[in-house]
Amino acid sequence: MALSCAAVCCRLSVALYGIRTDGVTVIYSSFTATSGARLPLYRHYSSPKSRLGIGLQIVSRLQGANAKYELFLQRYFPRFYVLYHTFTKGIQLLFQDAKKVTVIKTRMLTNSVKVQDLPYRDMEKLRQFRRDMIKAIPLLLISIPPFANYLVFVLMYLFPRQLLIRHFWTPQQQTEFQGVNHSHRAQHHWAVLKGLERAGSHVKDGRLKISLLDLCNKVQSGVHPNISDIQAIRGLFSGAPLSIKRINANQMRQLCPLFFLTPRLPTPMIGTRLNSHAIELLQLDRALSRHGLHQLDDSELRQACYVRGLDSGSLSINQCREWLSQWLQFSSHLKESEVSLLVHSMVLLSANYPKPSHQ
Repeated sequence: MALSCAAVCCRLSVALYGIRTDGVTVIYSSFTATSGARLPLYRHYSSPKSRLGIGLQIVSRLQGANAKYELFLQRYFPRFYVLYHTFTKGIQLLFQDAKKVTVIKTRMLTNSVKVQDLPYRDMEKLRQFRRDMIKAIPLLLISIPPFANYLVFVLMYLFPRQLLIRHFWTPQQQTEFQGVNHSHRAQHHWAVLKGLERAGSHVKDGRLKISLLDLCNKVQSGVHPNISDIQAIRGLFSGAPLSIKRINANQMRQLCPLFFLTPRLPTPMIGTRLNSHAIELLQLDRALSRHGLHQLDDSELRQACYVRGLDSGSLSINQCREWLSQWLQFSSHLKESEVSLLVHSMVLLSANYPKPSHQ
């Protein structure tokens, strides 16, 4: 019995060979049931380094194909190439902003930081990203039904200012669309001033009433007011008849376009939204004062002026810096109960700036 088992063991041999070449391991198994029969089995395994190399090769080939495709579009379809390049660049910028917002939100939750305590750039990033997402929602809803994405592309091409967010605008479009949006905003300046003048006629304090009416007349006649002119009437805007929640419904609706808000809502909702945006702007001003005006680059400076009601695209950088410095000098002393003055100052301080040369 022992001899029989030994004979079987002698005839059964198992050989395992591990051969590693170029990052690939080949395992060869040879089972010998008898001296004349072999059953070879081969198995190939890829190392992580080898798989990484293959992945890099695929990515490199895709990048090469994409570069050739872009070159083809640029040569034969230059107008479509501009749209294509703007769209792909916009996707990258949008994801970068989403990543930054996620980091800011995480830091706020982890460190129990309130919005008003954030650094200026973080606060501005949250404000702008929220507005971008609100604007993008209608287009996303339109694209949900099957085959509706083709309609979306047509609408995006025909109405880029109304439907697309700033990430998908060309630099020329950004300048052009900001100018158009400001012109729509400026159309309401006269109505805001007339409403302020009518409200001023109901002021009981004689001195404040005269100061307010003189200020309205000055702006309507094309004069850019001094900061002291606005600070002199500050006390009127914390209660009736000029606080955000006390002004009449028509005046509220005339103020909505200053923040690019729709006036086609119930009056209580309009007042709540105006108050919310005004407080947010005041918090931005405080954060900017802490941050330092000198730390803003040119694009940030122009954007800050534009948000506060100024047509910054038509002004020089020095003019923008001068105007924003005056604005912060005035807004840094305001309380949240006086934000109505902040909103009206978007007209008072921007309607006639820069000052005429004869002044």
